[in-house]
Order: sequence, then C-alpha cells, then structure tokens
Amino acid sequence: MSPPPPPLGRGRKRAAQAFDAALDDAELLAARASFNQGRWTAVRALLAATGDDWDRRGHRVSVLAQESAALAWARDWQLAEPESADAAVLLGCAAVQRALKGKERPERAREACHVAAALAPADPTPWLGLLVLERSLGTEDDVVQLFDEVRHRYPDHHHAHHLMVARLAERRAEAGQDPLHEVYDFANWAAEQAPADSPLAILPVVAHAERYRVLATAGSEPADPVASGHWVGRRARLVMKAAFDWWLEWERDDHPRRCVDLNFLAHAKYCEGRGAEAAALFHRIGEHATPAPWSYPDRDPYQAFRAARDSALGTV
Repeated sequence: MSPPPPPLGRGRKRAAQAFDAALDDAELLAARASFNQGRWTAVRALLAATGDDWDRRGHRVSVLAQESAALAWARDWQLAEPESADAAVLLGCAAVQRALKGKERPERAREACHVAAALAPADPTPWLGLLVLERSLGTEDDVVQLFDEVRHRYPDHHHAHHLMVARLAERRAEAGQDPLHEVYDFANWAAEQAPADSPLAILPVVAHAERYRVLATAGSEPADPVASGHWVGRRARLVMKAAFDWWLEWERDDHPRRCVDLNFLAHAKYCEGRGAEAAALFHRIGEHATPAPWSYPDRDPYQAFRAARDSALGTV
C-alpha cells in the first residue's frame, strides 16, 4: 500500500502552497525561482528543453506567466533576444494574465499573442493564451475559433479541452440536470477521438463537475456537492466508472497536468460515495491539490479538499 500523503498543514501560507499551479514539475519550480530573481536564462533553458511537448510547454508557460514580474522579465528577455519565439510566447501569455487582472489592456495582450504565434507558427501555446483570455472576455464564436486554432496544431491539447468544457457548461444555466446538455456531447466526443492512453478520457468527469458548478451557482443544485445528488444518477455512475477504470489501466504518471485530472476524479468519487476509490486517488494526489473542483460552487477549496481527503482516507 502506498504511504499516506503528507499533511498539508494549517494556515494561509500552507494553504497557498497546497495550490501551487506548478504541481509536481520540479524543473519548472527551479526555473520559476530563478525567474523571480530576474534570471530568465533558466527559463530559456527550460523551454528549449521542453521542445514540442505541447501539453508540458503550455503548462510551464502558463505557470510562469502567472508570476507578478513575468511580463517585465519576459520583456527583458525579448530585448536581449528579439528573435526568440519562447520569449515572445511567454510575453504574450504574461500579458494575458495581466489583462485578466485589469492591469493590461486586452488589445495589448491579443497583439502580443499574435506576434508570438507568427514567430512560432506550429506552437499552440500563443493560441492557448488567447483562449484563456477569451474564455473570460470573448464571445462564444471567439472561444470556438481559438479552440480550433489550438486543435489544428495539437488535437489532444489537455488545457484547451478543459477550457472549452468550462465554457460550454455555462450554456443554459437554468436547464437543470440535463444529460443531453451539449457539454456532455463535446466531452464524450473528445474522449472517443483521443488515443487510448490520452488523459482526455477523464473529460466527461470534468464536464459533469463544471455543469454542477454552473447549476449550483444558479441555485439549481445545493451548494454542498455531496448532498446534491449530482454524482449518483445512472449516467453519472457510468461516467465515473469509465474514467476510474481508465485510470487503473492507463494512469499517465508522465503527463504534466495529471494532478488536475486526479483532483477532478477524486472529487467525483468522493461525491459519489465511493470512499475507497477516492482514497486511492488522494494517495496519488499527495500534496498536489488543485482549487478546481474543490471550490465549486463557491467553497473554500482548501477546507473542502482536506475534509474530503480525511473522510475518504478514514474509510480505508
């Protein structure tokens, strides 16, 4: 049996550490530390080594772009190496993060991402940056178009599919538990067209959680996901079983965003009342909790994660 996950501790500082977007990427953690000290050469080496592993590149650039000084350091890098596509991509994604916080004009962020896309035409990451921006600020047509741009370059892009599911789930917020809602069709289609070992197999679970977020926010579901019954219907049980069976057979411990999937799957199994299966997932998550879906619909994600983990582990 695997050892129990390390305790996450108490207090806001430890809680912030529990939700580190870098997850378990040790190379990213080291490069980010240097980056925050103004040394962008470590990030240059990291992104050069990442190459065309598009899920890993998107993950690393997205995490780096969230740092408060990312835009300034990326500009320094671009001034030193104006032809660097990596510098341009990071600059564009950092501008997106600042635009989402109201600290940069969205037009500037869009322009920076398009410059990066011109320098790296095969790279889906600038388009991912634009998708992150328009998922919050753009129209539905904008989101669909940008998703298509990402898929054109890398059909199985993990982060892009999650963004698309979150946006689709927000259609018809008042419709209630609708098993025919288009978000399920999209998630099932994406899972079916992906390779057998693709973590997109978990996407129907993500769709179910995102739909719960929307319904609970609209007041159509209870704020307590366990009490909602959202995870105990026949369709839900089939979705959860298929995803858990996939994890048992194909667990991708090399995927950079696997902890995101593990958190969605553990949340689903806990809400379904499958304590032993949830416990196995919590062991794999360890200290790499993610805010979503534990925050759904408007909960303290750290407290929700700890309570679910302690309850599941207590059942074993």
